[in-house]
Amino acid sequence: MANVRKIINDPVYGFITIDHPLLLAIISHPYYQRLRSIHQMAFAHLVYPGAVHTRLLHSLGAYHLMCTALQELKGKGVVITADEELGAKIAILLHDIGHGPFSHALEHELIPGVHHEKLSLAIMEDLNQQFNNQLETALAIFTNQHPKKFLHQLVSGQLDVDRMDYLNRDSFFTGVAEGVIGYDRILKMLAVQQDNLVVEEKAIYSIEKFLLSRRLMYWQVYLHKTVVAAEKMLVMIIRRAKELIAQGVRVTAATDALEHFLLHGAAKAEDRGRLLMDFCSMDDHDMAATIKNWCRHGDIVLSHLCRGLVERRIMKIRLQARPFEEAFLLQTRSEMATAMGISEEEAAYFVFWGEASNSLYNPKNEAITILYKDGSLKDISEVDHALINVKTTIPVKKYYICSFRSH
Repeated sequence: MANVRKIINDPVYGFITIDHPLLLAIISHPYYQRLRSIHQMAFAHLVYPGAVHTRLLHSLGAYHLMCTALQELKGKGVVITADEELGAKIAILLHDIGHGPFSHALEHELIPGVHHEKLSLAIMEDLNQQFNNQLETALAIFTNQHPKKFLHQLVSGQLDVDRMDYLNRDSFFTGVAEGVIGYDRILKMLAVQQDNLVVEEKAIYSIEKFLLSRRLMYWQVYLHKTVVAAEKMLVMIIRRAKELIAQGVRVTAATDALEHFLLHGAAKAEDRGRLLMDFCSMDDHDMAATIKNWCRHGDIVLSHLCRGLVERRIMKIRLQARPFEEAFLLQTRSEMATAMGISEEEAAYFVFWGEASNSLYNPKNEAITILYKDGSLKDISEVDHALINVKTTIPVKKYYICSFRSH
C-alpha cells in the first residue's frame, strides 16, 4: 500500500490526521462507515437538540486522543513499537464498531445477552481476516492479551481516551458545561509504571474534575428522565413486536436484516458471517423508518408506543431514592388497563418500572493511580484531602416508574 495522509476537520479538536494506509482502509470499510448512521447519544437529542453527533465522529475523536497519548508517552521514554502504535490506534477506532441501532438502548434486545464489546470483537476478527491478519496486535490490545497492559488501559479503563472523548464531545454537542474536562492536561500527565498507566501528581485536580464531570453528565444527560423514558419506550416497542411475531401476527420491518433479527433473533442466524452481515447493515435509519411504519399498525399497543416516540409524546417518569411500593405499581398498571380498555398484560407496556445507577469511581476496576515525584504510587481515592474517597465509590441508585399518566 502506498503512503497516505488524510486530514479530517473535527468540530471539537480541529484537524485529525490519518497517516497510515491500513487506518484509511478500515475507516473506508462499510462496517465502519455504518457508524455515520448511528447516534452517539440515542435519544438525548429529544432533550438537547444539538446532540445529533454520531458514533463515527466519537471514534475519530477517541483515535485523535489516542494519537496524542501515545506521542506523550513516547516522549517520556516509554517504548512503543510502530506495530504497537498502529495496533492501539486500530483498537480505539474499532472499539464501538459493535454498536447497533440506537446503541445502548437496544443493546440487549436485538441480540439478547450480548454486550456490544463482544460484537465489536467479532467484527474486528472478521476485519482481521479481510485485511490478511494485519489486526492481530489490535486484537491483542483490545482483549487485554498484549503484555503492555497500559495500551489496553488507554482503550478501556477508568481513564481511557474513549471516556475522555465522549465527555468532551457530548458536552460540546449538548451545551452542558458540566462535562467539560481538562483532557489535554490529563494526556500530558500520563506515564507508565510496570506496564500500567499512571498519572503524574500534578494532574490530581484534573482527574477529580474528570470523574465528577462523568457523574454529572450521567445524571444530567445520559440518565436524564426524558432520555430514559424514550429509550425504555423503544425497548417496549421491540418487545411488543417480538411478542406479536410469536403470536403469528404480521409485523414488517423497514429492511430485510432488521426483519430477520425480529423474526428469528441471533440464535437462528444461518451462520456467523450472515449474522455479522445482517447486524452491520442495520442502523438508526432502519429502526426509525420501521417505528414510523408501525404507527399505523393494527395493534393498539405497538401503534400507540410508536406514535408517542415519533411525535415526542414521551412517557412520564418519576424517580426516587427508595423502591416504589408494589401495591402502588400494580394499582397504576390496573388503572391504565381500565383507562385504555386493554388487558393488564398489555398495560405492562404502558406502565413499567426499574432502576438506574451510576458510580463515581470504582477502584476495583482499573484503578486510577497517582505517581508522586518520589516515585511512590497512590490510588486517587487515597491522596491527601481526596475529593474522591471511599464514600464516593458507592453507586448512586434511583428507582423509576414510567407511564403515559402523571404519577
